[in-house]
Amino acid sequence: MSKIEIGNLAPDFILKGSDGETHKLSDYLGKKVVLYFYPKDNTPGCSTQACDFRDSIPTINNENAVVIGISKDSLASHDKFIAKFGLPFLLLSDEDKEVCALYDVLKEKNMYGRKTIGIERSTFLIDEKGILRKEFRKVKVKDHINDVIENLKKL
Repeated sequence: MSKIEIGNLAPDFILKGSDGETHKLSDYLGKKVVLYFYPKDNTPGCSTQACDFRDSIPTINNENAVVIGISKDSLASHDKFIAKFGLPFLLLSDEDKEVCALYDVLKEKNMYGRKTIGIERSTFLIDEKGILRKEFRKVKVKDHINDVIENLKKL
């Protein structure tokens, strides 16, 4: 397993998408990719983040970029999340957590004194050649979209 590193080829993967199709990261060569990992559909922070991406889609598209979200949720959960918030981008289901592990976003969390392993909110910016150019770890939702767009324009 290759270590994820800025300046290297972003690790490729294959996952089922909310559109019913199978998707590979390499399918998006020629476009910039905003790849974001989030903990759970229909939770306050994740809903705000998804809506921020939704509201910025015209700007993101103008940068020749696509948004792809990944969580451990099922495709059925993704369908409800997309319908509830009118999300115009792809959500991928990583129920086996293989891609989450590949991108090193699985972290120990402490919820009410109970330790669990969950997704640490993270965003990766990948250029048209598939090279990882920027990573955001331990993302705080507020103003994150502005950081993403600002950095996307620099790619």
